[in-house]
Amino acid sequence: MSEESGEQERSFEERLKAARSKQGLDAPPPKSGSQPDDIGGMSPMGVGLRVGIELVSALVVAVAIGYGLDYLLGTKPILMAVFVLLGGAAGVLNVWRVFAPR
Repeated sequence: MSEESGEQERSFEERLKAARSKQGLDAPPPKSGSQPDDIGGMSPMGVGLRVGIELVSALVVAVAIGYGLDYLLGTKPILMAVFVLLGGAAGVLNVWRVFAPR
């Protein structure tokens, strides 16, 4: 019995290894960037543009939501101020995610 289970286990290991190599799962992952300093394979200019766009877009969306809610509810500056703070926090969080180590 033990010989038979040993053969089955070895056979399973061989089949598993063959399937993993066929799918390319045994190969090391390719490098994403040409330089080790790259973040996500992007150049420093690309990272700067991404950070700037994410900050500005988070603020624009927050101001639009705050202005729209103020217009609908008649509470002119209050909700816009709250959403500007929330949008700024969302932008900083997005930037943090870009630079956070993985």
